Amino acid sequence: MLPEQPQRHLKERGHTWGVARFVPPALALLLAVVTLAGALSGCGGDGAARAGAAARPASAPQAVDRLVPHPRAVDPSVGVPVGHSGVVAQQSASLPRPQSDAEIRRELAASGIPSGDAAALTADGLAVAPLGAPPVVQAVIQAGNQIARLPYRYGGGHATWIDTAYDCSASISFAFAAAGLISAPMVSGQLAQWGAPGPGRWITVFANGGHTFMYVAGLRFDTGGLAATGSRWQATTRPSAGFAERHPVGL
Repeated sequence: MLPEQPQRHLKERGHTWGVARFVPPALALLLAVVTLAGALSGCGGDGAARAGAAARPASAPQAVDRLVPHPRAVDPSVGVPVGHSGVVAQQSASLPRPQSDAEIRRELAASGIPSGDAAALTADGLAVAPLGAPPVVQAVIQAGNQIARLPYRYGGGHATWIDTAYDCSASISFAFAAAGLISAPMVSGQLAQWGAPGPGRWITVFANGGHTFMYVAGLRFDTGGLAATGSRWQATTRPSAGFAERHPVGL
């Protein structure tokens, strides 16, 4: 609180009392310095901090990649470029090496899967599609396997796709329908005019008014073989005189 006399002196001169109106010279000078410093520090936000940071030398970034090698996704089938990272270099010795053609042929022979164009016949009368067969041909063989050992019945498989017995034309119709080649059962006379004339690359149908059979990747699919081996799939051929020779277009 200021003394009584200075307050009365200021009132007599008509001044309104306030702290800013009465400041000693030394204090005023100190306030001016503080105000100027505050103004400078407020311009540009953290300008002083930036200036200080710029004056200090930046520390070197941590080379994380050099300290901890990162694993990479490696496809063993295409080989591994050794030396791209520590992890790959360590794992490269255990990755499988490309096989030679001779090794592949030996493995295929051991597995029983034919590698050429001809299907194989198993001991229980089922067909094994060759690896090179188109998907449609593989589907025909798979469907033929489903009914290969079912008995023969005249008209069987024509009223419904799923039956307990199939005649010759329904057997072929079932296999063709499963592969998307036809949409309804056909009789042997219709199969004699179906598709394109002549032998096919993968499938050849032989048909007339009384019977039909076909060859798929070298194996015969024929209800006539049931009495001999108990399966529609046969490794042997049969005479084809009197039969029309047809094949699916493109196959």
